[in-house]
Amino acid sequence: MSKLDGKTIALLGARKTEELSKIVHNLGGVPLVRPAQGTVFLDDSHLEEDVTRLMAGEYDWIILTTGVGTELLYKTAMKLEAGDRFKAALQSMNIAARGYKTVNMLKKLGLKPLVRDDDGSTAGLVRNLEGHLSGDEKVALQLHGDPAPLLVDWLDEQSVEHKEILPYEHIPPEEGTMQQLVEEILEGTIDSVVFTSAPQPRNLMEFVREQGVEDKIIDQFKSKVIALAVGKVTAQVIIDEGIERVIYPEDQRMGSAMVELVKYYQGIASR
Repeated sequence: MSKLDGKTIALLGARKTEELSKIVHNLGGVPLVRPAQGTVFLDDSHLEEDVTRLMAGEYDWIILTTGVGTELLYKTAMKLEAGDRFKAALQSMNIAARGYKTVNMLKKLGLKPLVRDDDGSTAGLVRNLEGHLSGDEKVALQLHGDPAPLLVDWLDEQSVEHKEILPYEHIPPEEGTMQQLVEEILEGTIDSVVFTSAPQPRNLMEFVREQGVEDKIIDQFKSKVIALAVGKVTAQVIIDEGIERVIYPEDQRMGSAMVELVKYYQGIASR
Protein backbone atom coordinates (compact mmCIF):
# COMPACT_ATOMS: atom_id res chain seq x y z
CA MET A 1 0.00 0.00 0.00
CA SER A 2 1.39 3.45 -0.93
CA LYS A 3 2.02 5.88 1.90
CA LEU A 4 -0.82 8.35 1.29
CA ASP A 5 -2.90 5.67 -0.44
CA GLY A 6 -4.70 7.91 -2.94
CA LYS A 7 -5.79 10.46 -0.34
CA THR A 8 -6.67 13.93 -1.65
CA ILE A 9 -4.47 16.63 -0.13
CA ALA A 10 -5.42 20.32 -0.53
CA LEU A 11 -2.40 22.67 -0.60
CA LEU A 12 -3.32 26.19 0.55
CA GLY A 13 0.03 27.90 -0.09
CA ALA A 14 0.64 30.05 -3.13
CA ARG A 15 4.40 29.38 -3.33
CA LYS A 16 6.31 26.22 -4.24
CA THR A 17 3.05 24.55 -5.29
CA GLU A 18 4.76 22.43 -7.97
CA GLU A 19 7.34 21.19 -5.50
CA LEU A 20 4.69 20.34 -2.88
CA SER A 21 2.41 18.69 -5.42
CA LYS A 22 5.33 16.49 -6.45
CA ILE A 23 5.97 15.44 -2.82
CA VAL A 24 2.29 14.52 -2.37
CA HIS A 25 2.24 12.68 -5.69
CA ASN A 26 5.44 10.74 -4.86
CA LEU A 27 3.88 9.68 -1.55
CA GLY A 28 0.87 8.28 -3.40
CA GLY A 29 -1.51 11.15 -2.70
CA VAL A 30 -3.58 13.36 -5.02
CA PRO A 31 -2.56 17.04 -4.69
CA LEU A 32 -5.11 19.85 -5.13
CA VAL A 33 -3.70 23.39 -5.32
CA ARG A 34 -6.15 25.77 -3.61
CA PRO A 35 -4.28 29.00 -2.72
CA ALA A 36 -5.80 30.63 0.37
CA GLN A 37 -2.86 32.91 1.04
CA GLY A 38 -3.81 36.01 -0.88
CA THR A 39 -0.97 38.34 -1.79
CA VAL A 40 1.14 40.72 0.24
CA PHE A 41 2.38 44.04 -1.04
CA LEU A 42 4.51 46.77 0.46
CA ASP A 43 2.62 49.92 1.38
CA ASP A 44 5.25 52.35 2.60
CA SER A 45 3.17 55.50 2.04
CA HIS A 46 2.98 56.25 5.78
CA LEU A 47 6.21 54.60 6.91
CA GLU A 48 8.46 57.68 6.86
CA GLU A 49 5.93 59.57 8.97
CA ASP A 50 5.53 56.59 11.36
CA VAL A 51 9.31 56.22 11.77
CA THR A 52 9.73 59.98 12.32
CA ARG A 53 7.11 59.83 15.09
CA LEU A 54 8.90 56.84 16.65
CA MET A 55 12.18 58.78 16.66
CA ALA A 56 10.48 61.87 18.13
CA GLY A 57 9.84 59.87 21.32
CA GLU A 58 6.04 59.80 21.04
CA TYR A 59 5.74 56.25 22.37
CA ASP A 60 6.61 54.48 25.62
CA TRP A 61 6.44 50.98 24.09
CA ILE A 62 6.94 49.41 20.71
CA ILE A 63 5.49 45.96 19.98
CA LEU A 64 7.22 44.29 17.04
CA THR A 65 5.48 41.25 15.53
CA THR A 66 7.70 40.29 12.56
CA GLY A 67 11.40 40.35 11.72
CA VAL A 68 10.78 41.58 8.17
CA GLY A 69 8.60 44.44 9.45
CA THR A 70 11.23 45.43 12.04
CA GLU A 71 13.91 45.44 9.34
CA LEU A 72 11.74 47.59 7.08
CA LEU A 73 11.29 50.20 9.83
CA TYR A 74 15.08 50.36 10.24
CA LYS A 75 15.62 50.59 6.46
CA THR A 76 13.12 53.46 6.34
CA ALA A 77 15.12 55.26 9.04
CA MET A 78 18.31 54.63 7.03
CA LYS A 79 16.60 56.19 3.99
CA LEU A 80 16.01 59.25 6.18
CA GLU A 81 19.72 59.09 7.13
CA ALA A 82 18.65 58.45 10.71
CA GLY A 83 19.66 54.83 11.42
CA ASP A 84 21.43 55.71 14.68
CA ARG A 85 18.57 57.93 15.81
CA PHE A 86 16.15 55.06 15.18
CA LYS A 87 18.25 52.64 17.27
CA ALA A 88 18.61 55.22 20.06
CA ALA A 89 14.84 55.84 20.06
CA LEU A 90 14.11 52.11 20.42
CA GLN A 91 16.79 51.83 23.09
CA SER A 92 14.90 54.41 25.17
CA MET A 93 11.56 52.59 24.77
CA ASN A 94 10.25 49.34 26.18
CA ILE A 95 10.31 46.72 23.42
CA ALA A 96 8.05 43.67 23.13
CA ALA A 97 8.79 41.16 20.36
CA ARG A 98 7.04 38.16 18.86
CA GLY A 99 9.00 35.40 17.14
CA TYR A 100 12.67 34.48 16.94
CA LYS A 101 13.14 36.31 13.61
CA THR A 102 12.06 39.58 15.26
CA VAL A 103 14.39 38.97 18.22
CA ASN A 104 17.27 38.17 15.82
CA MET A 105 16.65 41.38 13.87
CA LEU A 106 16.70 43.38 17.12
CA LYS A 107 19.95 41.65 18.08
CA LYS A 108 21.52 42.84 14.79
CA LEU A 109 20.54 46.38 15.81
CA GLY A 110 22.08 45.89 19.27
CA LEU A 111 18.65 45.84 20.93
CA LYS A 112 16.98 43.43 23.30
CA PRO A 113 13.24 43.13 24.01
CA LEU A 114 12.00 43.57 27.56
CA VAL A 115 9.11 41.19 26.80
CA ARG A 116 8.88 38.39 24.26
CA ASP A 117 6.55 35.48 23.53
CA ASP A 118 7.25 32.05 25.00
CA ASP A 119 6.12 30.01 21.98
CA GLY A 120 6.27 32.14 18.80
CA SER A 121 2.58 33.02 18.96
CA THR A 122 0.59 36.22 19.51
CA ALA A 123 -1.13 34.48 22.44
CA GLY A 124 2.33 33.84 23.97
CA LEU A 125 3.24 37.50 23.58
CA VAL A 126 -0.02 38.63 25.23
CA ARG A 127 0.61 36.20 28.12
CA ASN A 128 4.01 37.74 28.77
CA LEU A 129 2.78 41.32 28.41
CA GLU A 130 0.31 40.78 31.27
CA GLY A 131 1.12 43.16 34.11
CA HIS A 132 3.50 45.32 32.05
CA LEU A 133 1.00 47.87 30.76
CA SER A 134 -1.16 49.96 33.07
CA GLY A 135 -3.15 52.02 30.56
CA ASP A 136 -1.14 55.27 30.73
CA GLU A 137 1.36 54.25 28.06
CA LYS A 138 1.39 55.04 24.36
CA VAL A 139 2.21 52.00 22.24
CA ALA A 140 3.44 51.67 18.66
CA LEU A 141 2.29 48.33 17.24
CA GLN A 142 4.07 47.00 14.15
CA LEU A 143 1.90 44.52 12.27
CA HIS A 144 2.60 42.65 9.04
CA GLY A 145 -0.57 43.71 7.28
CA ASP A 146 -2.10 40.54 8.68
CA PRO A 147 -4.30 41.73 11.56
CA ALA A 148 -3.62 40.58 15.11
CA PRO A 149 -7.09 40.86 16.66
CA LEU A 150 -6.00 39.03 19.82
CA LEU A 151 -3.28 41.60 20.50
CA VAL A 152 -5.37 44.63 19.50
CA ASP A 153 -8.34 43.45 21.62
CA TRP A 154 -6.03 42.90 24.59
CA LEU A 155 -4.56 46.43 24.26
CA ASP A 156 -8.12 47.82 24.07
CA GLU A 157 -9.05 45.89 27.23
CA GLN A 158 -6.07 47.47 29.03
CA SER A 159 -7.29 50.90 27.75
CA VAL A 160 -3.86 51.38 26.17
CA GLU A 161 -3.56 54.02 23.44
CA HIS A 162 -1.91 52.38 20.44
CA LYS A 163 -0.96 53.27 16.89
CA GLU A 164 -0.76 50.49 14.30
CA ILE A 165 2.16 50.59 11.88
CA LEU A 166 1.43 48.44 8.83
CA PRO A 167 4.34 48.20 6.39
CA TYR A 168 2.58 45.47 4.38
CA GLU A 169 -0.98 44.90 3.28
CA HIS A 170 -2.75 41.67 2.41
CA ILE A 171 -5.12 41.20 -0.51
CA PRO A 172 -7.53 38.33 0.20
CA PRO A 173 -7.42 35.17 -1.94
CA GLU A 174 -9.62 34.53 -4.99
CA GLU A 175 -13.23 34.11 -3.95
CA GLY A 176 -13.83 31.39 -6.58
CA THR A 177 -10.93 29.32 -5.26
CA MET A 178 -12.13 29.66 -1.67
CA GLN A 179 -15.68 28.67 -2.68
CA GLN A 180 -14.35 25.58 -4.47
CA LEU A 181 -12.20 24.59 -1.47
CA VAL A 182 -15.12 24.98 0.96
CA GLU A 183 -17.44 22.92 -1.25
CA GLU A 184 -14.82 20.16 -1.55
CA ILE A 185 -14.33 20.05 2.23
CA LEU A 186 -18.10 19.91 2.81
CA GLU A 187 -18.61 17.24 0.13
CA GLY A 188 -15.95 15.09 1.80
CA THR A 189 -13.68 14.90 -1.24
CA ILE A 190 -10.65 16.30 0.66
CA ASP A 191 -8.80 14.15 3.21
CA SER A 192 -6.24 16.67 4.45
CA VAL A 193 -5.71 20.44 4.22
CA VAL A 194 -2.11 21.69 4.32
CA PHE A 195 -1.55 25.15 5.85
CA THR A 196 1.89 26.69 5.24
CA SER A 197 1.40 30.12 6.87
CA ALA A 198 -0.81 31.94 9.37
CA PRO A 199 -2.92 33.98 6.89
CA GLN A 200 -4.28 30.77 5.27
CA PRO A 201 -6.36 29.45 8.22
CA ARG A 202 -7.49 33.03 8.98
CA ASN A 203 -8.62 33.57 5.38
CA LEU A 204 -10.38 30.20 5.23
CA MET A 205 -12.26 30.65 8.50
CA GLU A 206 -13.17 34.26 7.74
CA PHE A 207 -14.61 33.09 4.41
CA VAL A 208 -16.65 30.23 5.94
CA ARG A 209 -17.98 32.56 8.66
CA GLU A 210 -19.21 34.94 5.94
CA GLN A 211 -20.82 31.96 4.15
CA GLY A 212 -22.49 30.81 7.37
CA VAL A 213 -20.90 27.33 7.26
CA GLU A 214 -18.29 27.66 10.03
CA ASP A 215 -19.84 24.92 12.21
CA LYS A 216 -20.09 22.48 9.28
CA ILE A 217 -16.44 23.09 8.32
CA ILE A 218 -15.26 22.64 11.92
CA ASP A 219 -17.26 19.37 12.08
CA GLN A 220 -15.47 18.14 8.94
CA PHE A 221 -12.08 18.94 10.52
CA LYS A 222 -13.15 17.06 13.67
CA SER A 223 -14.24 13.96 11.78
CA LYS A 224 -12.90 13.45 8.25
CA VAL A 225 -10.39 16.16 7.34
CA ILE A 226 -6.91 16.37 8.87
CA ALA A 227 -5.37 19.84 9.28
CA LEU A 228 -1.62 19.73 8.66
CA ALA A 229 0.52 22.78 9.58
CA VAL A 230 4.08 23.47 8.47
CA GLY A 231 5.05 24.29 12.09
CA LYS A 232 3.98 25.26 15.59
CA VAL A 233 3.17 28.94 14.92
CA THR A 234 0.81 28.15 12.02
CA ALA A 235 -0.69 25.29 14.07
CA GLN A 236 -1.48 27.72 16.90
CA VAL A 237 -3.35 30.04 14.52
CA ILE A 238 -5.37 27.07 13.18
CA ILE A 239 -6.32 26.15 16.77
CA ASP A 240 -7.17 29.80 17.57
CA GLU A 241 -9.52 29.75 14.55
CA GLY A 242 -11.46 26.80 16.03
CA ILE A 243 -9.85 23.77 14.33
CA GLU A 244 -8.53 21.77 17.25
CA ARG A 245 -7.14 18.62 15.60
CA VAL A 246 -3.87 19.75 13.99
CA ILE A 247 -0.67 17.85 13.27
CA TYR A 248 2.69 19.48 12.58
CA PRO A 249 6.43 18.69 12.66
CA GLU A 250 8.84 20.06 15.25
CA ASP A 251 11.27 21.57 12.73
CA GLN A 252 8.91 23.64 10.54
CA ARG A 253 9.82 22.08 7.19
CA MET A 254 7.34 21.04 4.53
CA GLY A 255 9.00 17.67 3.91
CA SER A 256 8.84 16.88 7.64
CA ALA A 257 5.17 17.94 7.72
CA MET A 258 4.36 15.43 4.96
CA VAL A 259 6.20 12.73 6.91
CA GLU A 260 3.97 13.58 9.92
CA LEU A 261 0.89 13.19 7.72
CA VAL A 262 2.06 9.78 6.48
CA LYS A 263 2.78 8.70 10.08
CA TYR A 264 -0.68 9.88 11.10
CA TYR A 265 -2.42 7.87 8.36
CA GLN A 266 -0.27 4.80 9.02
CA GLY A 267 -1.12 5.11 12.71
CA ILE A 268 -4.81 5.27 11.87
CA ALA A 269 -4.41 2.32 9.51
CA SER A 270 -2.66 0.19 12.11
CA ARG A 271 -5.25 0.83 14.83
